[in-house]
Amino acid sequence: MMTAYRSNGESVVLTSEKPLDSLPPDVIWLDLSFPTKEEDSYAERLTGIQVPTREDLRDIEPSSRLYVDANAVYLTGSLLCYADTPRPVLADVAFVLTPSCLVTVRYDDPRAFKLFATALCRIPGGVNASHMALLKLMETITDRTAEILEHAEVRGDTLLMKIFGGDQEERRKRAPKGLELLLSAIAEHHRLVSKARGSLASLSRLMTFVYTIEVVQGDREATELSRSISRDIQSLSEHANFISGNITFLLDASLGLINVEQNGIIKIFSIASVVLLPPTLVASIYGMNFKYMPELEWILGYPSSLVLMFISAIIPFFFFRWKGWL
Repeated sequence: MMTAYRSNGESVVLTSEKPLDSLPPDVIWLDLSFPTKEEDSYAERLTGIQVPTREDLRDIEPSSRLYVDANAVYLTGSLLCYADTPRPVLADVAFVLTPSCLVTVRYDDPRAFKLFATALCRIPGGVNASHMALLKLMETITDRTAEILEHAEVRGDTLLMKIFGGDQEERRKRAPKGLELLLSAIAEHHRLVSKARGSLASLSRLMTFVYTIEVVQGDREATELSRSISRDIQSLSEHANFISGNITFLLDASLGLINVEQNGIIKIFSIASVVLLPPTLVASIYGMNFKYMPELEWILGYPSSLVLMFISAIIPFFFFRWKGWL
């Protein structure tokens, strides 16, 4: 789908069935979402540039993601998509900066694009330059990433409370199955934060390249906005590293508690075996099939052996209680 946005925020969907000879002069942003080959060709006729294909977006070489040709500046960034789902992904998006408008090509649906399209009409005075449209869009993407990291930090605190919250009895009933489920939640949390860190690294390289563009350097407002976005990305990267460190702590804590619970179970079996060992020894002695055993002729031999087995079991039990092992 091709959507053209005017400088005042109004939008119009362009179709190849009713083609235009040229873009209206007030179109500042042309967004290609899941474009077909026909739409790519149509966009190339309207803008005079070569529209990146899906295969072009997958190229990871820096020279293929950030470069300038005679007609436009080509930028490719990795944006975090589907952050509200258990399966967030990094989507490669192309930003083509032409003298007249900004062209974006994407095969995913980052939420920042919808937010920018909604906010475009609320920008005072509108957006009258293509490079300002690019910077405003990058600002929205950065703000969206900040929002994702804020939710990720809250989710980390929630996981921390699930691991250490409640009294000892609640933790005992929860483990070990509950901790195993928490490990899956921590893995999902780590996937989100790692994708956010990858996106921020890509945005940082992109903004460094944008700052060197001649049209940006010649505009004081654009230069200041570019610096502000770069500082925000740097701050978010540091915050993402902090959250990643907390995730490492959550993982270590969960594994440690699982080991503690497993050791507690093993301890119970070990103590039970030690407590039952003396009665087993007594029963083994009197279970021998020797012909001459004086105790076999005792009238009270059987109840005496039972009392002896009970005493031999209760003494180690209270000894362990006294040592605090139970």
